[in-house]
Amino acid sequence: MTNYHGPAIIIDRLHVSRGRRKVLHGVTVSVEPGQVVGLLGPSGCGKTTLMRSIVGVQRIDSGTVTVLGSPAGTPNLRRRVGYVTQSASVYDDLTVTQNLSYFRRVLGAERGEVDRVIEATDLGAHASQLVDTLSGGQRARVSLAAALIGSPELLVLDEPTVGLDPVLRVELWRLFHALADEGTSLLVSSHVMDEATRCDRLLLMRGGVLLADETPTGLLESTGAADTEDAFLTLIARTPRKRAEDDS
Repeated sequence: MTNYHGPAIIIDRLHVSRGRRKVLHGVTVSVEPGQVVGLLGPSGCGKTTLMRSIVGVQRIDSGTVTVLGSPAGTPNLRRRVGYVTQSASVYDDLTVTQNLSYFRRVLGAERGEVDRVIEATDLGAHASQLVDTLSGGQRARVSLAAALIGSPELLVLDEPTVGLDPVLRVELWRLFHALADEGTSLLVSSHVMDEATRCDRLLLMRGGVLLADETPTGLLESTGAADTEDAFLTLIARTPRKRAEDDS
């Protein structure tokens, strides 16, 4: 960890297009350190594009993205930000340990990091297995373990619980909060609305627009809804018709 104590992410009036289609429409938001922030919304609403912008691999039209005090994509952020994509970003023909050893060397992290992240993600029983022989949930945990190498200050996780069984999902959320308690900031995307209650704070998106930035309790109170799904539908109903048409 560094001595930086400001917001983990500051996004100001971010516009992004992919091809001829506008994907993000002036998104402005900040993420404070040591929180588990959920980025929720239906598939295709711009969550992945926003995350790609944060880790510096997305070309933007206008606006700014500042991560841990530096512009997104700055070389000094490579060891400070961990990114887990929707598809497992590991090598099938290597074992779990070999994969993690490779990423450790790329990052220049200490040797003990491999054992540490294997323990943190409960992969000890599978350490010597080829990734190709693992289940989907186990492969997802290997990707997460790789992102944890070097104890990054910010973790950006793109739908990390998709396809996982309920027990493993609960275990991962426990891990996320344990990391936050140690000072790590986490941005976790999902299209599963019931995961909202596991977050410290929620960002709800639709059609490239941020509809809400609230705590789970605050969201329910402000919409008068009984659950997060109803709250999301209430927010959609409040969205101006012109914007809804633009985003369809």
